[in-house]
Amino acid sequence: MVLMFSLSMVYGQSQKTSKDPRKETKKEQRSAMVPLKKLGGSAINPVAKNNFIADFGNIPVEKWERSTYFDEAVFTKNGMKYRAFYDLDGNLVGTTNVAKFSDLTPAAQKEIENKYKDYKIDKVIFYDDNEANSTDMYLYNQQFEDADNYFVEITKGTKRLVLQVTPEGAVFFFTEF
Repeated sequence: MVLMFSLSMVYGQSQKTSKDPRKETKKEQRSAMVPLKKLGGSAINPVAKNNFIADFGNIPVEKWERSTYFDEAVFTKNGMKYRAFYDLDGNLVGTTNVAKFSDLTPAAQKEIENKYKDYKIDKVIFYDDNEANSTDMYLYNQQFEDADNYFVEITKGTKRLVLQVTPEGAVFFFTEF
Protein backbone atom coordinates (compact mmCIF):
# COMPACT_ATOMS: atom_id res chain seq x y z
CA MET A 1 0.00 0.00 0.00
CA VAL A 2 2.86 2.35 0.77
CA LEU A 3 4.29 1.63 -2.69
CA MET A 4 0.98 2.49 -4.37
CA PHE A 5 0.70 5.70 -2.37
CA SER A 6 4.29 6.70 -3.26
CA LEU A 7 3.72 6.04 -6.94
CA SER A 8 0.54 8.08 -6.99
CA MET A 9 2.36 11.01 -5.33
CA VAL A 10 5.23 10.89 -7.86
CA TYR A 11 2.80 10.55 -10.78
CA GLY A 12 0.65 13.43 -9.51
CA GLN A 13 3.65 15.73 -9.19
CA SER A 14 4.93 14.92 -12.68
CA GLN A 15 1.71 16.07 -14.38
CA LYS A 16 2.08 19.35 -16.28
CA THR A 17 -0.33 22.10 -15.48
CA SER A 18 -1.34 24.69 -18.04
CA LYS A 19 -0.42 28.28 -17.33
CA ASP A 20 -3.74 29.52 -18.68
CA PRO A 21 -6.50 26.90 -18.70
CA ARG A 22 -8.78 29.22 -20.72
CA LYS A 23 -6.34 29.19 -23.67
CA GLU A 24 -6.09 25.42 -23.59
CA THR A 25 -9.87 25.10 -23.46
CA LYS A 26 -10.23 27.47 -26.44
CA LYS A 27 -7.72 25.37 -28.45
CA GLU A 28 -9.59 22.18 -27.58
CA GLN A 29 -12.89 23.75 -28.60
CA ARG A 30 -11.51 24.92 -31.97
CA SER A 31 -10.04 21.52 -32.75
CA ALA A 32 -13.36 19.83 -31.88
CA MET A 33 -15.47 22.07 -34.14
CA VAL A 34 -17.31 20.53 -37.04
CA PRO A 35 -16.43 22.37 -40.25
CA LEU A 36 -19.31 24.45 -41.56
CA LYS A 37 -20.98 23.38 -44.80
CA LYS A 38 -20.82 25.88 -47.64
CA LEU A 39 -24.03 26.96 -49.30
CA GLY A 40 -24.26 26.52 -53.04
CA GLY A 41 -25.92 28.84 -55.51
CA SER A 42 -27.30 32.27 -54.86
CA ALA A 43 -30.96 31.60 -54.07
CA ILE A 44 -32.09 32.05 -50.47
CA ASN A 45 -33.43 28.85 -48.92
CA PRO A 46 -37.25 29.17 -48.75
CA VAL A 47 -37.17 27.24 -45.44
CA ALA A 48 -35.01 30.05 -43.99
CA LYS A 49 -37.56 32.63 -45.12
CA ASN A 50 -40.42 30.67 -43.54
CA ASN A 51 -38.42 30.11 -40.36
CA PHE A 52 -37.66 33.83 -40.17
CA ILE A 53 -41.39 34.52 -39.89
CA ALA A 54 -41.71 31.81 -37.22
CA ASP A 55 -38.69 33.22 -35.34
CA PHE A 56 -39.43 36.96 -35.52
CA GLY A 57 -43.00 37.37 -36.70
CA ASN A 58 -44.20 38.94 -39.89
CA ILE A 59 -41.84 41.92 -39.83
CA PRO A 60 -40.30 43.26 -43.03
CA VAL A 61 -36.84 42.04 -44.06
CA GLU A 62 -34.79 44.90 -45.49
CA LYS A 63 -32.46 42.57 -47.34
CA TRP A 64 -31.69 38.85 -47.75
CA GLU A 65 -28.09 37.87 -48.59
CA ARG A 66 -26.36 34.57 -49.16
CA SER A 67 -22.85 34.36 -47.72
CA THR A 68 -20.51 31.39 -47.88
CA TYR A 69 -22.12 29.58 -44.95
CA PHE A 70 -25.40 31.33 -44.16
CA ASP A 71 -28.52 32.91 -45.56
CA GLU A 72 -28.69 36.29 -43.81
CA ALA A 73 -31.69 38.50 -43.15
CA VAL A 74 -31.22 42.17 -42.26
CA PHE A 75 -34.16 43.63 -40.37
CA THR A 76 -35.18 46.21 -37.78
CA LYS A 77 -37.04 45.28 -34.62
CA ASN A 78 -37.96 47.72 -31.84
CA GLY A 79 -35.82 50.39 -33.52
CA MET A 80 -32.68 48.22 -33.52
CA LYS A 81 -31.07 46.76 -36.66
CA TYR A 82 -30.31 43.01 -36.62
CA ARG A 83 -28.78 40.41 -38.87
CA ALA A 84 -30.15 36.85 -38.56
CA PHE A 85 -28.07 33.90 -39.78
CA TYR A 86 -29.69 30.73 -41.14
CA ASP A 87 -27.76 27.50 -41.80
CA LEU A 88 -27.87 25.04 -44.70
CA ASP A 89 -31.11 23.54 -43.39
CA GLY A 90 -32.77 26.95 -43.00
CA ASN A 91 -32.55 26.98 -39.20
CA LEU A 92 -31.64 30.07 -37.18
CA VAL A 93 -28.04 29.96 -35.93
CA GLY A 94 -28.11 33.35 -34.21
CA THR A 95 -28.38 37.11 -34.62
CA THR A 96 -26.03 40.06 -34.42
CA ASN A 97 -26.69 43.68 -33.58
CA VAL A 98 -24.60 46.72 -32.82
CA ALA A 99 -24.02 47.18 -29.09
CA LYS A 100 -22.25 49.77 -26.94
CA PHE A 101 -18.98 49.48 -25.07
CA SER A 102 -20.94 50.31 -21.93
CA ASP A 103 -22.95 47.08 -22.45
CA LEU A 104 -19.85 45.10 -21.43
CA THR A 105 -19.30 44.33 -17.76
CA PRO A 106 -17.27 46.99 -15.90
CA ALA A 107 -14.47 44.43 -15.40
CA ALA A 108 -14.28 43.73 -19.15
CA GLN A 109 -14.29 47.46 -19.95
CA LYS A 110 -11.46 48.05 -17.49
CA GLU A 111 -9.40 45.11 -18.81
CA ILE A 112 -9.74 46.33 -22.40
CA GLU A 113 -8.95 49.93 -21.46
CA ASN A 114 -5.84 48.83 -19.52
CA LYS A 115 -4.50 46.14 -21.85
CA TYR A 116 -5.29 48.02 -25.08
CA LYS A 117 -4.92 51.61 -23.85
CA ASP A 118 -3.31 52.78 -27.11
CA TYR A 119 -6.23 51.42 -29.16
CA LYS A 120 -9.42 53.17 -30.21
CA ILE A 121 -12.68 51.32 -29.72
CA ASP A 122 -14.45 51.30 -33.06
CA LYS A 123 -17.45 49.04 -32.86
CA VAL A 124 -19.09 46.53 -30.54
CA ILE A 125 -21.25 43.74 -31.92
CA PHE A 126 -23.37 41.39 -29.84
CA TYR A 127 -23.87 37.85 -31.12
CA ASP A 128 -26.96 36.16 -29.67
CA ASP A 129 -26.80 32.41 -30.20
CA ASN A 130 -29.85 30.27 -30.89
CA GLU A 131 -29.28 27.62 -28.24
CA ALA A 132 -31.66 25.23 -30.05
CA ASN A 133 -29.22 24.97 -32.99
CA SER A 134 -25.75 23.51 -32.46
CA THR A 135 -24.29 24.94 -35.68
CA ASP A 136 -21.21 27.04 -34.94
CA MET A 137 -21.03 30.67 -36.04
CA TYR A 138 -18.62 32.29 -38.49
CA LEU A 139 -17.65 35.94 -38.05
CA TYR A 140 -14.54 37.91 -39.04
CA ASN A 141 -13.49 35.02 -41.31
CA GLN A 142 -13.30 32.68 -38.34
CA GLN A 143 -15.50 29.91 -36.98
CA PHE A 144 -16.23 29.95 -33.27
CA GLU A 145 -18.24 28.00 -30.73
CA ASP A 146 -21.87 28.97 -30.71
CA ALA A 147 -22.38 31.02 -27.56
CA ASP A 148 -23.55 34.55 -26.79
CA ASN A 149 -20.57 36.92 -27.07
CA TYR A 150 -19.63 40.51 -27.67
CA PHE A 151 -17.04 41.31 -30.34
CA VAL A 152 -15.11 44.54 -29.83
CA GLU A 153 -13.30 46.00 -32.83
CA ILE A 154 -10.30 48.13 -31.86
CA THR A 155 -7.68 49.97 -33.92
CA LYS A 156 -4.23 51.43 -33.45
CA GLY A 157 -3.01 53.07 -36.65
CA THR A 158 -3.41 50.40 -39.34
CA LYS A 159 -3.60 47.53 -36.86
CA ARG A 160 -7.17 46.25 -36.38
CA LEU A 161 -8.05 43.67 -33.74
CA VAL A 162 -11.22 41.95 -32.64
CA LEU A 163 -11.67 40.94 -29.00
CA GLN A 164 -14.23 38.36 -27.92
CA VAL A 165 -15.94 39.18 -24.63
CA THR A 166 -18.30 36.83 -22.83
CA PRO A 167 -21.44 38.23 -21.17
CA GLU A 168 -19.74 37.41 -17.84
CA GLY A 169 -16.79 39.67 -18.77
CA ALA A 170 -13.97 37.32 -19.83
CA VAL A 171 -11.90 38.98 -22.58
CA PHE A 172 -10.08 37.00 -25.29
CA PHE A 173 -8.13 37.99 -28.40
CA PHE A 174 -10.26 36.76 -31.33
CA THR A 175 -8.51 37.82 -34.54
CA GLU A 176 -6.61 40.53 -36.39
CA PHE A 177 -8.13 41.85 -39.59
